[in-house]
Amino acid sequence: MGRALRVAPALLGALLLVVLTACGSGPPAAPPAPPVDVRVEPAAGAVDVTPRAAVAATTGGTFTDVTLTASPGGPVKGTLSPDRTRWTPDGPLAYGATYTWGGTAAGPDGRTAPVTGSFRTVAPGETVRATLNIGDGREVGVAAPIIIRFAAPVEDKAAVERALQVRTSVPTEGSWAWLPDQDGGSRVHWRPKDYWRAGTQVDVRADLLGVPFGGGAWGREDLTTSFRVGRSQIVRADVNSFRLVVERDGQQVMDVPASYGLDSDPDRTTRSGVHVVTEKFPSKRMVSPQFGYDVVMSWAVRISNNGEFIHANPGSVGSQGSSNVTHGCVNLSTADARTYFDSALYGDPVEVTGSGVDYTARDGDVYDWTVPWDQWRSMSALA
Repeated sequence: MGRALRVAPALLGALLLVVLTACGSGPPAAPPAPPVDVRVEPAAGAVDVTPRAAVAATTGGTFTDVTLTASPGGPVKGTLSPDRTRWTPDGPLAYGATYTWGGTAAGPDGRTAPVTGSFRTVAPGETVRATLNIGDGREVGVAAPIIIRFAAPVEDKAAVERALQVRTSVPTEGSWAWLPDQDGGSRVHWRPKDYWRAGTQVDVRADLLGVPFGGGAWGREDLTTSFRVGRSQIVRADVNSFRLVVERDGQQVMDVPASYGLDSDPDRTTRSGVHVVTEKFPSKRMVSPQFGYDVVMSWAVRISNNGEFIHANPGSVGSQGSSNVTHGCVNLSTADARTYFDSALYGDPVEVTGSGVDYTARDGDVYDWTVPWDQWRSMSALA
């Protein structure tokens, strides 16, 4: 027999290393880089999304383009962040629409990923219209309340009130208060704790679109207004003085004879309390089946919804300055009534004092200043 070949251990290790090296293919290849990530919210397939829900497309790379298209409705306007990593719509969405994403994002290595997905917004059974009482650019008096009226009752008043905002050019303490429903719908008023400061700029936002009102109803649309508080004009109307005094920016500008409601008849007495100018009429037909008159009066300024006006009445001139004979209105001469009419703004306060009957909620829809401040604040749904 021949002798077996002996191999030294060191040589065997070297040979094994050569074999392994020869059979190998070098270091393992790096795994392929994952495609750039793209995220959308709400999640793809979401339904009953509210129009004010968070909506965005984001990426770890950069967007080359992003689109969001509503059906019905068409393309949605939006804004891409300066670093092109986030896109958001410029405003709330619409009810009852399907929204579909489109576009492309690219990673550092040039690989791309599509922006995809769709979701659907809630389709309300009912939307409720709301209106603001003060239009853009108006000038108002220092007692002007901000009033939002709703075309139907609001069940979730807290949700609605959270969507309301009042901004002022000078610090102004104020509060919303819900008054009893009227004319088939709810109403909410905002007033400052004290009269507005003259010259205050006021901006109001009511972001009601997408707000649930309760009972299956939702807000129909957003409301905004921007107005200015004018000069401070306050009427001092002491029924026992038989005069009407007007102060403008702290200076007396009128002091004229007047006749107020007949003192002996509570139904005719001019109510004591802070009234607010709401309307003006160069001529106004006034009818009272209770007292049997149907007349047209000139230069009529409404100060409550119970029929109280400041107006001209030539027939009572003989009593103006000496006795109270009216049916609750403040009677002036034609010349004095015209002068006051020309100076009056919506929201001017008329402070009636001295009568035996107080001005209350029974007397009209703007009785805001007769409510003590702490009570007014408690009428907020967020109190």
